[in-house]
Amino acid sequence: MKLSLFKTFFMAIAVFGLYSCGGGETDVVESGTYVGVIEEVEPEKTEIYVETEAGEVLELYFTETTELTQDGQPVEFSVLEPGQRVEVEVEKVGQRLDPISVVVLE
Repeated sequence: MKLSLFKTFFMAIAVFGLYSCGGGETDVVESGTYVGVIEEVEPEKTEIYVETEAGEVLELYFTETTELTQDGQPVEFSVLEPGQRVEVEVEKVGQRLDPISVVVLE
């Protein structure tokens, strides 16, 4: 019995460790506007990960209607890079966040 509890305990720790260190943890927030910093850019998927000021990580796949601007002017996705501060307006659709607009702040 002790061995079974011991195995179960360590398996639970291992699973939790893999889950929490997976790096793919993102949050689904309510529709609205958020300010944060780009953590990762995936050009081939037109996707960015933004960590908000509240510490939430948003996974955002750009659509053909996503507006991307800097200094009030439309810009290409290629201007985005990790470390940039952005303001994002998102719409929650089920468990997905659709970016309506992304404004590069710096």
